[in-house]
Amino acid sequence: MKLCDMHTHSDNSFDAKSTVDELCQAAIKSGLYAMAVTDHCEAEFINLGENCEFGSFDRQIPQSVRDINSAKEKYRDKLLVIRGLELGEPMHDPEQTSHALAYADFDFILASVHNLRGRDDFYYLDYKTVDVTELLNEYFDELAETAAFEHFDSLAHLTYPLRYIVEREGYYPDLSPFSEKIDRIFNILIQNKKALEINVSGLFKPIGRTLPDEPLVRRFFELGGEYVTIGTDSHSSKMVGKGIEQGIAVAKAAGYKHYAIYRNHKPILIPIET
Repeated sequence: MKLCDMHTHSDNSFDAKSTVDELCQAAIKSGLYAMAVTDHCEAEFINLGENCEFGSFDRQIPQSVRDINSAKEKYRDKLLVIRGLELGEPMHDPEQTSHALAYADFDFILASVHNLRGRDDFYYLDYKTVDVTELLNEYFDELAETAAFEHFDSLAHLTYPLRYIVEREGYYPDLSPFSEKIDRIFNILIQNKKALEINVSGLFKPIGRTLPDEPLVRRFFELGGEYVTIGTDSHSSKMVGKGIEQGIAVAKAAGYKHYAIYRNHKPILIPIET
């Protein structure tokens, strides 16, 4: 079975450690068929330039694209390298989002929400002082808004805040009160023929499950979701490909017979062996 990692970050992302070349070498060593390099671009902060805590995306993303293009040629006989981007908060600043999309002709774009409008990244929040129900209501509302965005291929790590709630507070929130909002997100993705990401990073963190987990992936399938992508969200070469087989198992348990990779924003279906 072909193993593909559709979510990795190089040192062109502010919080990652490995070069694109090192990611590719790790992917080849792990026996991957394909890997997408999807460096971070938080759209609403682009205009801050080097004054941004993330650094200048005007510098980082063009460099990422150059590194990916070089790797595509260097490893073309060993690994399918996919030119990707993780576009954070695309609905917060439409002008800057358009700026981000103009950096390159990307093959694959993940859309993600790391923070709500006017709030810090979920990583930085103090969940002892936050109304978690209110926060998740706002989060799923914003994910529905993001799902309706035209210029992306797969919605990243649906249950992202839960990773930190479990880690800091030791409990997994009951998501049943949000089921209608989650269904709304899924139905928008389905209507627009977008993919849902199975992010396997949670398997190696206290949350101990994929983001989203198998019951939610199964719900997406039941509603008619056609495409899922699988990614490690690796921020170093040592995590490239790690957990992809478990992610495929989640897709299979949910009912899928294939998962997707993307070239020129078009899904290529990778069969899941029975």
